Amino acid sequence: MPNQVSDRLRQNAERIMRMWEVRARNEVSASLHQDSLVLQNSLPKFLNQLVAELSVTDERTSAQIEAHDIENTRIGKQHGHERAGYADYSMTQLIFEYHILRQVLFQVLEEETPLGSRERDIIIDSIEQAVNDAATQFSQTLQDIQELFMVTLTHDLRGPINVVKMGTQLTLRRLERGDSHVDVALRMISAIDRLDAMIQDLLDASRLRAGQSLKLELQECCLHTLVQDVAEDLRFTYGERFVVISHADIKSDCSRKEIRRVIENLAINAVKYGAPDTPITLTLEQTETHISLTIHNQGNPIPPDAQSILFQQFRRTASAQQQKGWGLGLFLAKSIVEAHQGTIAVESTESKGTSFIIKLPRVLDQMA
Repeated sequence: MPNQVSDRLRQNAERIMRMWEVRARNEVSASLHQDSLVLQNSLPKFLNQLVAELSVTDERTSAQIEAHDIENTRIGKQHGHERAGYADYSMTQLIFEYHILRQVLFQVLEEETPLGSRERDIIIDSIEQAVNDAATQFSQTLQDIQELFMVTLTHDLRGPINVVKMGTQLTLRRLERGDSHVDVALRMISAIDRLDAMIQDLLDASRLRAGQSLKLELQECCLHTLVQDVAEDLRFTYGERFVVISHADIKSDCSRKEIRRVIENLAINAVKYGAPDTPITLTLEQTETHISLTIHNQGNPIPPDAQSILFQQFRRTASAQQQKGWGLGLFLAKSIVEAHQGTIAVESTESKGTSFIIKLPRVLDQMA
């Protein structure tokens, strides 16, 4: 049954929307670039829902409360989704729109007489729920947009990169051995491979953020040979700094491609951040239950507070800010190791240097 407050709200709904829009355009900077505002599709629905809520004079049943919450959630999510589509809107501005709405509602509804505590509580609760739902949907929609952009970008980059690589390889074949341009062509191919690896990192990070798992092609892998191969390739680029300590018979079921990716990432990081011209040691060992690979370098230790963010995506320590890259390497290394049912950890002190320790099970649990 309608009451005085719900009647005032119904009669003044158009006026409230106009007042809200004037203030929003004056106080929310992102709104200046929009042809139409109003929480525009969702505000009328929100006010109609609020009218219905204020019309209830008796104690609400659980079914009525649930129906009201579902509708409010739907309206709030619609608003959050709309605003995420505008490049200029931030979360702060989204929330500020609701603060303006609350102020306008109280200004209009209390012109003649103050609202009762029940009516004020209903309005405040409705707006707070709408804010929470809109903010949650805003974040989700923005994340979806970013993921779509990243996947599209990385996919589109692959085409021209492949053309450049194929052209460079053809050029390399035509060069005579000993030609000074051979070294240039090899460096170009190496740079293209690094760029392709960075694009793959972005694609994998997008899949992981979307809740997808990495696709692993498992096969019996001689880890001793794999570590030796990686060290040999790195010596070609970075010099004779890599020392491998290993037994020749250490094998595991793993994705050779992905584990190689982890080892290369950690070893190259040791070059970047370790003390120059000091050995980088790759130690491969096994026990009855697991296989461990430790990649160690000398140099300045990683501070404890920095160690806590090392494996987070797009997070970089202070010492890494000057280095090129996405800040995804250690995040993906951790994801790959965990996909193999293993663990990765870091130990770093002034006296002992820095060690990244990978532990893999000797036999994967096929049911995991």
